[in-house]
Amino acid sequence: MPDFEDFYRASSARVLGHLYVMTGNRAEAEDAVAEAYARAWQRWSTVSQADSPEAWVRRVASRIAISGWRKAVTRLRAHHRDTTDLVLEGLSPDHVALMTALRGISAVLRRDIVLHYLAGLSVAEIAAETGTPSGTVKARLSRGRKALAALLDDAGFDEGRVTRARA
Repeated sequence: MPDFEDFYRASSARVLGHLYVMTGNRAEAEDAVAEAYARAWQRWSTVSQADSPEAWVRRVASRIAISGWRKAVTRLRAHHRDTTDLVLEGLSPDHVALMTALRGISAVLRRDIVLHYLAGLSVAEIAAETGTPSGTVKARLSRGRKALAALLDDAGFDEGRVTRARA
């Protein structure tokens, strides 16, 4: 019975080459080959007794690659089926202005503003989630609102139409 490491060193480049030609994608081929060798290692006492352990690994790697393709095709078909009747409205000028303004404030302020006003979390929930004292969250919300107000005022945003979303 040959040693698995010797088998791997002697055959892995050939199996990878085969899968690369089959898939046309080196990363996909490497993933499938790695998974096939992992399975061979787990079953080495059986695989090593096969007529050609390399053929066993190549066959398993090919099946893994084909399975990946099937999953991708199934996902695409399901996505297409689920979105066929979906009508997306265009973005309103207010939405674009809000997204632009949010990008204009710091990530920390943006996170707290989004969690509070869009996700509907309370100050206490934000504090617990972020590991920040409630007072700090309140201060960030205040600073974030002021910063957004200045940015949105410059953009001509109608602040009267902004409402707090509830999740």
